[in-house]
Amino acid sequence: QVQLVESGGGLVQRGGSLRLSCAYSQTILGINAVAWYRQAPGKQRELVAGFTSGGGTNYADSVKGRFTIFRDNAKKTVYLQMNSLKPEDTAVYYCNAKIYRGMATGWENYWGQGTQVTVSS
Repeated sequence: QVQLVESGGGLVQRGGSLRLSCAYSQTILGINAVAWYRQAPGKQRELVAGFTSGGGTNYADSVKGRFTIFRDNAKKTVYLQMNSLKPEDTAVYYCNAKIYRGMATGWENYWGQGTQVTVSS
């Protein structure tokens, strides 16, 4: 079973920083379009940051200049560095990826279990 496991969430004060990690387990043949989403109470899940198919990155306007997505392929981990956090960044953050395990399954969409980020004012 492929798993995306997030970690690194927590409680931080306004202006603080957190680094989220998304580790993908098991031997897979390919992973693509890894992204971070978030969902605040009463709101829809929204894209925060992600890798494009061309290897670039894209960010929500609300986090540009504050958040950075990067990866360590050797560790099979994708990170989200969050700086200058604001109370409006409070949400559950989810890792999402397209994973290829072979011709039988093709490319499949996976979500992690989420990690809570709370920014106090």
